[in-house]
Amino acid sequence: MNQTATAPGGGVDTARTDRVRAAAYRIRLNALTQGEVQGQGYIGQALGIADVLAALYADQLDLRPEDPAWEGRDRFLLSIGHYAIALYAALAEAGVIPVEELDTYATDDSRLPMSGMSTYTPGMEVSGGSLGHGLGVAVGIALGLRRKDNPAHVYNLLSDGELSEGSTWEAVQACAHHGLDNVIAIVDMNRQVADGPAQEVMGTEPADEKFRVNGWHVLRVDGNDVAKVLAALDELKAHRGRPKALICDTTMGKGVPMLETREKLHFMRVAPDEWQTAREQLKEGDNA
Repeated sequence: MNQTATAPGGGVDTARTDRVRAAAYRIRLNALTQGEVQGQGYIGQALGIADVLAALYADQLDLRPEDPAWEGRDRFLLSIGHYAIALYAALAEAGVIPVEELDTYATDDSRLPMSGMSTYTPGMEVSGGSLGHGLGVAVGIALGLRRKDNPAHVYNLLSDGELSEGSTWEAVQACAHHGLDNVIAIVDMNRQVADGPAQEVMGTEPADEKFRVNGWHVLRVDGNDVAKVLAALDELKAHRGRPKALICDTTMGKGVPMLETREKLHFMRVAPDEWQTAREQLKEGDNA
């Protein structure tokens, strides 16, 4: 992992981009595998954030899949506990958990509960549930790493809905106050929360400007454009002196047109005969 090859002129190398796109395709397949076990779940979010997770787990993060607790690892904190289905899909792609274990998703005695639990799952750094706590935990971990002279980065994936939580903004200010340039916050701007369109429930835009005025170095990209995500992550990792944020505009259900257009996207129910159709649409899009 930790691949940084660039093309002439500073763009992202094509072979690198293709490798990450292929990983994103498999992460989406892994998410569909888990969703079919329950017939429902947070499928839209998993499909939408797959390109970002592929960029991280197939390219950016310094990890040892055989030793998830390695002290030198980059920490990836899933602030959005219900996105666990997406992280399990990425952990399977990265070799941290067996792909076959995805068939146990959210079943009794599984290591893969519906909401992420660090005590159950290898590679799950924090337990999820109530939103708005992930970035605060990232502050503590980043301070601890700095005191240990550990060069690892702390990545925190949070949702646009979490930007309406006061605790998130306290953590934003704390990161800037302490100059935690080992923190990279990634915000999934999919424009949906449990109660409806995010901007109608609690407007948080312009998210990038709000981070910027609080002292962060901020980039905003199409979160479903692998080349742009990789280039942005490269730039953020290299930046020094301030915490960094990547605002990712994503499409829920990305890659499966049938699901992209569903009215209810937050917690999605999929009919038994639709799962194979979803896989076929995903394959068609990947081959296009």
